Amino acid sequence: MLDENKISLGIAPIGWTNDDLPELGAENTFEQCVSEMALAGFTGTEIGNKYPKDPTVLKKALELRGMQVCNCWFSTFFTTRPEEETIEAYKKQLDFLYNMGAREIGCSEQGGSIQGRAVPIFGGRKPVYTAEQWERLFSGMNRLAEIAEEKGMKCSLHHHMGTGIQTPEEIERFMEGTNPNVYLLYDSGHIYFSEGTQEAVDALIDKYIDRIAHVHLKDVRAPKRGETLDKEMSFLDAVKNGTFTVPGDGDVSFDHIFKVLEEKGYSGWMLVEAEQDPAKANPLEYAIRAREFIRVKAGI
Repeated sequence: MLDENKISLGIAPIGWTNDDLPELGAENTFEQCVSEMALAGFTGTEIGNKYPKDPTVLKKALELRGMQVCNCWFSTFFTTRPEEETIEAYKKQLDFLYNMGAREIGCSEQGGSIQGRAVPIFGGRKPVYTAEQWERLFSGMNRLAEIAEEKGMKCSLHHHMGTGIQTPEEIERFMEGTNPNVYLLYDSGHIYFSEGTQEAVDALIDKYIDRIAHVHLKDVRAPKRGETLDKEMSFLDAVKNGTFTVPGDGDVSFDHIFKVLEEKGYSGWMLVEAEQDPAKANPLEYAIRAREFIRVKAGI
């Protein structure tokens, strides 16, 4: 069982309101979202589009509910835009997170990403970086890690469907090309969605447990993944179709994940993330379901 003194549990607002699909959860307010997170038993959150931009206002609202910000998505564009453009935006985001008490930032390389485009998520349209683009990405991410370290924070890369760092091979190339202080944001759902096997889910955490700074617990409904392939769906259409769900409600097994985190003494956040249509999957109900699954399976 995991050590509750080392692990903090959070949940992403994407089950209440979706930044990429604003029509999903448009009726749900920020206050409802964070109140239900706390009610379900979580103490951390990432940032959603309805969250107050003023750190003082946001911190007060979260502290009233016994919660804090643990991480936030940050888009990098090292492969397609000038490096300094990403660096300047990153510094602002890093300062905001630091002031909110977070000590980790999760980055996703969005150069050429198709995750928000109306094209099939499978079928060869995702970006494939050139050798030059890889080198630019390595250089840029190494700089981000150094900037984070100066503030006592960790910078990680979120492997993600539709990006140039989606598959095990792409993740391996990234990890080998960057310095040890560039970490991985491990996402059980994205690696399962990409590869379609439990073996890929387990192998990824086995290989990089010593460089994992943040964990996303996301489940996938295998039949829905199959529909994504058969019907040539886009990533966002796959989300609306119910491909993702909370841990314990899909086809990903979390037994090995929790075992490795325990054996290696992982210390940090585990965050439930499940993009679903809240009109079909009540956010509070699914948050409670996820929290109970973690309590039973991980012992915390």
